[in-house]
Amino acid sequence: MTTAPFHSGYVAIIGRPNVGKSTLINRILGQKLCITSRRPQTTRHRILGIKTDDESQCVYVDTPGLHIEGKKAMNRYMNRAAASSIDDVDVVLFVVDGLSWTKEDEQVLARLQSNANGPVLLVLNKVDRVADKDKLLPHIKKMSALYPFTKIVPISARQGINVDELEKEIKQLMPEGDLIFPEDQFTDRSARFLAAELVREKLFRQLGQELPYALTVEIEQYEEQEKLIRIGAVIYVERNGQKSIVIGKKGELLKAVGRDARIEMEGLFDNKVFLELWVKVRDGWSDNERMLKNLGYNDDLG
Repeated sequence: MTTAPFHSGYVAIIGRPNVGKSTLINRILGQKLCITSRRPQTTRHRILGIKTDDESQCVYVDTPGLHIEGKKAMNRYMNRAAASSIDDVDVVLFVVDGLSWTKEDEQVLARLQSNANGPVLLVLNKVDRVADKDKLLPHIKKMSALYPFTKIVPISARQGINVDELEKEIKQLMPEGDLIFPEDQFTDRSARFLAAELVREKLFRQLGQELPYALTVEIEQYEEQEKLIRIGAVIYVERNGQKSIVIGKKGELLKAVGRDARIEMEGLFDNKVFLELWVKVRDGWSDNERMLKNLGYNDDLG
């Protein structure tokens, strides 16, 4: 009896900010890996999400959104992290927001035309929000003229609409190969990294429009005990005024961030978590290459 060959490979998920790339990878994995918010440029690092079944292992590469505006060192880092993910992958998913098409989408397309070596699937996300579904087919025809996409797949990552069909298309394009990672591994990132990201997500959600763009989180303590994980996280901002915004009146906002992050960490790590948060000012960190490197903003560029 012949055994069907196993398939494995890398899938880069690219697109401009806020088109739903992180929501898509979380939906595919069936668990939360990448933080999400309504704010553009929530994702700042390249993150691998690994899905393994009996037939295949697909390694999804979630990337920061490619963007035009923003000249700081952190913006340049995010664009490099996103653009470099197009090279040396087996499939690229180019995610766009429904029927919209912007200058930043054109920038992503230009990167594909220069760098993509393999099949590219165009993913029209958020189609559940398209009121007039009759506009979908003409839009797909228009998009197909821009690039030789292997396929154009309309989905809703949030609702899960047609995501199974997208996964089938991806698996068909995967080359034959052995496991790249152990079958029970779901990311390449450490628990420290995931903890920092969860704190940052809760800050994004609690602060809303008051969120200082130049805000980052560093884990200074991560200690696993038998029945408890002790985590100490520092939130860095660039000005004293931003520090008071993050702490909130009588420290209430920071307490809410800590509570929400701790609850989610306990679910992710399957253990009790003791979380302490501090807020510190580090002037100009987001436009300083050395500071960015010290804060882990170049560890995934190779």
